[in-house]
Amino acid sequence: MNRSTKKFTYVWAIIIVLVAAFTFIDLPYYVTTPGEARVLDEVINVDGGSQDGGEFMLTTVRVGEANVIQYIWAQFNEYHELIEEDLIKREGESDEEYHQRQLDVMANSQTSATIVAYQAASKDITITKNGVLVTGIIEGMPADGKLELGDLIVEVDGEKVEETEQLLEQLGSYEKSDTVNLTIKREDKEMKVELGFAEFPEAYNAEDGKVGVGITGPVTATTIETDPSIKINTDEIGGPSAGLMFSLEIYNQLTEEDWTKGYEIAGTGTINDEGEVGPIGGIKQKIVAADGSGAEIFFAPVAHSNYDDALEAGKDIDTDMKIVPVETFEDAREYLKQLKEK
Repeated sequence: MNRSTKKFTYVWAIIIVLVAAFTFIDLPYYVTTPGEARVLDEVINVDGGSQDGGEFMLTTVRVGEANVIQYIWAQFNEYHELIEEDLIKREGESDEEYHQRQLDVMANSQTSATIVAYQAASKDITITKNGVLVTGIIEGMPADGKLELGDLIVEVDGEKVEETEQLLEQLGSYEKSDTVNLTIKREDKEMKVELGFAEFPEAYNAEDGKVGVGITGPVTATTIETDPSIKINTDEIGGPSAGLMFSLEIYNQLTEEDWTKGYEIAGTGTINDEGEVGPIGGIKQKIVAADGSGAEIFFAPVAHSNYDDALEAGKDIDTDMKIVPVETFEDAREYLKQLKEK
């Protein structure tokens, strides 16, 4: 091999190594980018539900681990946002645990949306609160190694627990020197687990001296029975941010009136059982996604500057889409009530 050929080979070897490094070396960041607006009557089916002339759509954001190329690109693209890893995943949480937590939260969001829609439509729904689901465990705290993700907490020191607020109130009354006996259900087996208490790690920004057993993001395990029946299939979409749009699509199918009025309507926002709409992340990227999917109206939560950020993004991309602020399900319904047929 002559000298020029060797030099050429070395140059290409260096290029290949650099490209591999830029592509495959992950950084302690996640990158979020605009996703899609997905038509909801394709994933929600109320038995005997009415048809509509327009569409309600949920909006998504794509999330992935950032490599060097994506990190650099995000510096020049306002709608590619870098988020530190510890703001996405909890300390010690694996990718599988994070993914499962997002699916659990999505399931809870669907349940809340169904409750809101059926009650607003005066349809039959039976609500049963079964306990509190463990969705996160803090490494090194008392629950670590004793509780598992998916455990259902049903009693605290012999007292029945039905929902998250009740559990947090009970556990908040203990001191560092105390112990507590939790009754849990795991894979259809009931068992008792004794736990101590410890101060939260600094990363969790808890008040000084505050102690706990070390579970995070507990979720009320709620089951519902509805008439008419409903089926929801969201595949692998996770997170709570589609709650508002789920409730509107379900309500639209339950009632005779076409609440879309013939428009393509996107939006975002969490929802609780009382119909209150909460803030979400990635609102600017969701505006881009909705606009790219042809949405004409977008419902944006008011809280945490979501609506202001949505307006800013809409102005930046020069969208014709009408951005509507909402704080509750009722706000969205009132807007649709006065909307003229297309």
